[in-house]
Amino acid sequence: MTAVVNAVIPIFALILIGYLAAKKKILSHEATHHLNLYVVWLALPALLFQAMATTPWQDLYQPGFIAASMGAMLIVFLVYLVWQKKTTPLADRSVNSLSAAYSNTGYMGLPLCTLVFGPEGLIPAIISMILTACVLFAMAIIFIELGVQSSPKLSETLRKTALSLAKNPLIAAPVLGGLMAASPVSMPVPLLEFTRLLGASASPCALVTIGLFLAQTPNKDLQTRTVTVLTLKLLLLPAFTALLVFYVFDMPPVYRQAAILLAALPTGTGPFMLATLYKRNSQLVSQSIFLSTVISVLTISLLISWFEPLQ
Repeated sequence: MTAVVNAVIPIFALILIGYLAAKKKILSHEATHHLNLYVVWLALPALLFQAMATTPWQDLYQPGFIAASMGAMLIVFLVYLVWQKKTTPLADRSVNSLSAAYSNTGYMGLPLCTLVFGPEGLIPAIISMILTACVLFAMAIIFIELGVQSSPKLSETLRKTALSLAKNPLIAAPVLGGLMAASPVSMPVPLLEFTRLLGASASPCALVTIGLFLAQTPNKDLQTRTVTVLTLKLLLLPAFTALLVFYVFDMPPVYRQAAILLAALPTGTGPFMLATLYKRNSQLVSQSIFLSTVISVLTISLLISWFEPLQ
């Protein structure tokens, strides 16, 4: 129980602080926007760059973990995409499918895995975040573009997607860090200290930002499809992941547990960003983010308590 409290309380306490700061008008909508920009463009890229630049390549080569994590995400994404085919347009269906498969690995996964598994937990969290932000996010963009264009061209859609991902600092930073790790040149001490200081602010700022976002999410009637998304996200995604990591693919025990924990995280803000960008209905997405975050207090606590005897 001590391990559960030590891991979960700091995470959700920071989210609660952000929530209360927004409710008490200490921080405004503009503050939420700018704090989110700080995390996305400065703090989190610095953390990812340093982690990749100082990690041996053999530690990142985890084919079993990658296959299991990505496989479970794709299964859930495609299940919703096909299931709602007759009732929902492709663009909206793609955003909702992303909500069911998109874990909050960047804002919650990195600090939570570090608290639960120690420094060893940082690598699976980074790998999972890259898979979520690159493969899953890119696939959702392709389907949305195919849905919104009157005469979609796959080549143009792929070009736009590749350009969008190349400009994403959360993708560029770990790639540059990986290149530095592969080079014979060691990271200069000033750069190492700079990225350490800047990256250290990523997790607390990100968690406070989640609280701000949740407090500023309009409370509307619960949509029927929200329950479907929550079931897929909080139950089926970790269940599929557990099936793959225990019975299909081989990997170290910590990576098994980390894969399930990362799959059980609440929905991240990525689907909401796409819904806003493409002017799709964001009500279901915002409800999914809010409710999955609240429910995950219980589900994540149960998972960590289950992991403890296994360690």
